[in-house]
Amino acid sequence: MPVYTVSQVTRYIRESLERDTLLADLWVSGEASNVARSAAGHTYFSLKEENTILRCVMFKGGSGGEHITDGSAISLHGRVSVYEVRGDLQCIADIARPEGLGERYLELEKLKVQLEAEGLFEPSRKRPIPSFPKRVGVITSPTGAVWHDIQNVVGRRYPLAELVLAPCQVQGDNAAPTIIEAFDAMNAESDIDVVILARGGGSAEELWAFNEEAVARAVYGSKPPIISAVGHETNTSVADMVADLRAPTPSAAAEMAVPDSRQLNERVLSNARKLYQGVMQELANRTSGVQWNLSRMEMRKPDTTTRRQQVDDLLQGLALRLGNAVALHKQKLVGLDQRLGALDPASVLRRGYAAVSRADTGDIVSDASQVGSGDAIRIRVHQGEFGAKVDGDGKAS
Repeated sequence: MPVYTVSQVTRYIRESLERDTLLADLWVSGEASNVARSAAGHTYFSLKEENTILRCVMFKGGSGGEHITDGSAISLHGRVSVYEVRGDLQCIADIARPEGLGERYLELEKLKVQLEAEGLFEPSRKRPIPSFPKRVGVITSPTGAVWHDIQNVVGRRYPLAELVLAPCQVQGDNAAPTIIEAFDAMNAESDIDVVILARGGGSAEELWAFNEEAVARAVYGSKPPIISAVGHETNTSVADMVADLRAPTPSAAAEMAVPDSRQLNERVLSNARKLYQGVMQELANRTSGVQWNLSRMEMRKPDTTTRRQQVDDLLQGLALRLGNAVALHKQKLVGLDQRLGALDPASVLRRGYAAVSRADTGDIVSDASQVGSGDAIRIRVHQGEFGAKVDGDGKAS
């Protein structure tokens, strides 16, 4: 016979309870007691009836937790499970409402919890409304005052916008299908910038079509962003919660959808004035800066008259020094010329001397030993030259 651990038994009980379709989705009523709220925002309490107690917990984010107080008669929606750590049987509640509310209302709260869990109410997914829409779609009844009011507001504020009506019923059993058809028509248009979903005030029953799950999903699936204005400001429908922006009234929705042309005109004029003032101020600043720089340039301008006189003095001094240097070099050249003239062979020859060279090599003969008997020589005198031969005595003949 197998022996099971405590954790195996408690886990088996929990899984068995959670597989039960009744216990996984049920409404239960009773009196709340031993209510305690944790720092994390969870609510722990008991639901009792005479001598029977059911432990319960509603985690943070549940709907209607404010109704759970000691001694209050409430109805809970949730599922039955087991807390394995202590083996406690407990109801994990997600909706709490005062006892006596209608079944339809409780189903609506259940739908809100479901859609919120799916992220349809998530603020981060809500899209911004365009600032200057060209085409504004309107989903409402064509015969009611709402359509007339929206036309008046848009025509007065921003006549450049074109209104496109997708007619639908706004109350009754057939309202929800016609609203969904209107959304399909808007999605088929390629250039709708924003859509207004609107209905005037009415009772909860008259507004009920805007609490239908199919309508909520149509709002969520809209291509253009949605401004929802269903009923009065105190009425909040599921469509309002899913829409990208909620307006308190249809007229307010029209004001949110388009800008005010008069305010735009005033803003343009104000910006033009600021721009003109800014340009003129900048021009004045630049003019002042130029004048200041011109003054600095005038103050720092060099004294050209003095500089010119200094240049003239330098040129005169340079010319004098250059003339002296040239004269000195001329004297040196004259002396060198005289020295070179004294060394010129032609000058020596004019004094009666002769230059003797060997006829065969042209070498100058400066020593008698350079020639022998019979060698031909050339003798150059001042006026020409002539040949000779050396005799046996070493004399030229």
